[in-house]
Amino acid sequence: MTDILSPIVTRTVDGRDVPPAGVYTVDAAHSSVEFVARHLVVAKTRGRFAGYTAEIVIADRPEDSTLVVDIDAASISTGDDGRDIHLKSPDFLDVDNHPRLRFVSTAVVPQGDVWKVTGDFSVAGVTKPLTLDVEFNGITADPWGNTKAFFSARGEFDRDEWGVSFNQPLANGGALIGKKVTIELEVEAAPVPKAA
Repeated sequence: MTDILSPIVTRTVDGRDVPPAGVYTVDAAHSSVEFVARHLVVAKTRGRFAGYTAEIVIADRPEDSTLVVDIDAASISTGDDGRDIHLKSPDFLDVDNHPRLRFVSTAVVPQGDVWKVTGDFSVAGVTKPLTLDVEFNGITADPWGNTKAFFSARGEFDRDEWGVSFNQPLANGGALIGKKVTIELEVEAAPVPKAA
């Protein structure tokens, strides 16, 4: 099947469009790693990590594909300097002792329109399984002829399970910060040229 944006051909495997097999690196200038957490029970606080690398290996058999994401914990930004300093402290990410967050996939399973990508997710020295819902959004060429593949990924985890449990109770019930954290990735990736 051909993407409507370009003549670059994707593959169809078991009725699903997938990118050509190969190694892809993330174009960080056109991608994002963001998170959302509840504040004061109902409000949402959003933030992002500016520093990260990722490698996507699309296998001939898509279920054999892999994803590795390394995130610079100290690059966290929520738009509030005081909050960012607190998030870098031992109460949360403890960046001095654990300078990176890491996701290493262990399984890729198709489910409807998404791929369930499960992996080992490391936060503040604790590693536990996390599943991301990954969508392949197509492939195209930029104005300079470079191939780009597009993916979206989303996952949710309970930060208490990773030992990131800092909180403060509210007088009317509930807690200052929600336990659930949503991770959202928008990825533009380029294939790595094969060695001659």
